[in-house]
Amino acid sequence: MKKPVVALVGRPNVGKSTLFNRLVGSKESIIEDTPGVTRDRIYGTAKFQDYSFFVIDTGGIEIESGNFNEEIKGQAELAIYESDIVVFVVDGKEGLTASDYAVRDILLKSGKEVVVAINKADSKFFKENEYDFYSLGFDEYVKISAEQNTGIYDLLENITKDFNKIEEDYDDETIKFSIIGRPNVGKSSLVNAILNEERVIVSEVAGTTRDAVDTPFTYHNQKFVVIDTAGMRKKGKIYENVEKYSLLRALKAIDRSNVCVIVINAEEGIIEHDKHIAGYAIEAGKAVIIAVNKWDLIEDKDKTMKEFTRRIRNEFQFMPYAPIVFLSALTKKRIHTLMPQIIKANENAHREIKTSALNSVITDAYALNLPPTYKNKRLKIYFANQVNTCPPTFNIRVNSKGLIHFSYKRYLENKIRENFDFEGTPIILNFKNKGEE
Repeated sequence: MKKPVVALVGRPNVGKSTLFNRLVGSKESIIEDTPGVTRDRIYGTAKFQDYSFFVIDTGGIEIESGNFNEEIKGQAELAIYESDIVVFVVDGKEGLTASDYAVRDILLKSGKEVVVAINKADSKFFKENEYDFYSLGFDEYVKISAEQNTGIYDLLENITKDFNKIEEDYDDETIKFSIIGRPNVGKSSLVNAILNEERVIVSEVAGTTRDAVDTPFTYHNQKFVVIDTAGMRKKGKIYENVEKYSLLRALKAIDRSNVCVIVINAEEGIIEHDKHIAGYAIEAGKAVIIAVNKWDLIEDKDKTMKEFTRRIRNEFQFMPYAPIVFLSALTKKRIHTLMPQIIKANENAHREIKTSALNSVITDAYALNLPPTYKNKRLKIYFANQVNTCPPTFNIRVNSKGLIHFSYKRYLENKIRENFDFEGTPIILNFKNKGEE
């Protein structure tokens, strides 16, 4: 079962980005007082009770003509198209404007289920405008203040009331991995090479695969599902291309995966957007593998492999644990190196460490390299234990987590990795004060 998608739409400066941050619990979207500052759709995941869903934050729609506003309107319409439910955000302080009615018309034409969120309902001016909002003609209205965090629970109840609880499509024994990357790096060709049969359309034209395609298969008696995704483009370009829906769908594929295979084009080398794509997988806590495709086109492979590895490690410093495989989907050369890495990365993401072994490593690391003092105080580590897998997550009890420096955190992570095999997976270290939950 796929996660539902909720789109936040409305005219500029009504508080969509503040509401987005409130729902997903982070500061992923830009907040400024300048109308129209959110120019691209921003994506996040929200959780409420037993439900989980994607949230799309859109740019504000205005009725004035002009390229910038037309682009935002186009992106918002795509978000509406992708969504299962739309939250129409209006301003309880300022009341309705012509732009609100323009958004209303777009939503009525879409046929999507709409919840009207009347934001800034804590304003003293709201009472003057309250009954005007019901003229929009929708069935569901919720009064909220995204800034003050009031009415959000009621809004979430309205959003999720018809959602089904998330259930996975495949059993726990099935390893799910997604093939992600920019358009035309050879993702569909790689899927075909893995499967050794033409189950996915392959074309020289970038963007042939417009949606994620699941293909179950068996390898060495182990069940797998490979999820092929459309190529990710930079957000600002989404509305221009046949892959206009692909970023959200790729994020959905990442969310459903145990392992993400990030495909890089050996001919083109590493491009900045490759790192952005890898970032989506890391933020989702997924095991990762870097696959350098089209290796058959490279001359002097031994020398170039060392150089390419060095460049990858330099460019992807935030994931030094990711294994690198060099292959050619077209000729199937070195294709046999990929599946063992996928299996290993999945195993490592599920790895559980005994508390005694973990504390022995942490104690030795602390004694070998004492953290520096800060204002005559030194960090003390009392106890560590693993609290989760996928990704492996560790709680470390300390005297004051404010004394943790990022370099010492990285040092402890490196010591854990030296002693336990976590190749291919991120690990999370949470520092907690004594008595803290």
